[in-house]
Amino acid sequence: MKIEDEIKSNFRNEYHKLRVNLLLTTTRLGEKFQLMLKEFDLSPAQFNTLRILRGQNQQPASIGLIKERMIDKSSDVSRIVDRLLKKKLIARTENKIDRRQKDIVITKLGLELLSQIDKLEKKMDKSLLHLSESDAKQLNKLLDKLRS
Repeated sequence: MKIEDEIKSNFRNEYHKLRVNLLLTTTRLGEKFQLMLKEFDLSPAQFNTLRILRGQNQQPASIGLIKERMIDKSSDVSRIVDRLLKKKLIARTENKIDRRQKDIVITKLGLELLSQIDKLEKKMDKSLLHLSESDAKQLNKLLDKLRS
């Protein structure tokens, strides 16, 4: 559906339309994603943190490293880590070299949870199949260019 029809609006120019279209599309996709994560009692920021830690391949990560790789840079990583600790999805230990720093790793329980979510994410990928792989590749290129 065209954005003009969906939100019943006109735009000053194509750039204005693009900006609103990106916001609307991000919101719609984000809502579906948050609904999926709700089943697992996770926020998008908690999920992002777990994915970052899984990508570390059991190598410890610091709060700084996690914050640097977060999608939402305004996330309060310390609080996110505290919540994931309570859920036993991560472990935190004192860094042997710098006692002020903490080493954070994903636990087996955290890996198992991500494995369950991976299966649902594959189903979510199907909602994008009306784009060809070539379309997806081109859109990814354009979005990368937009962020540069």
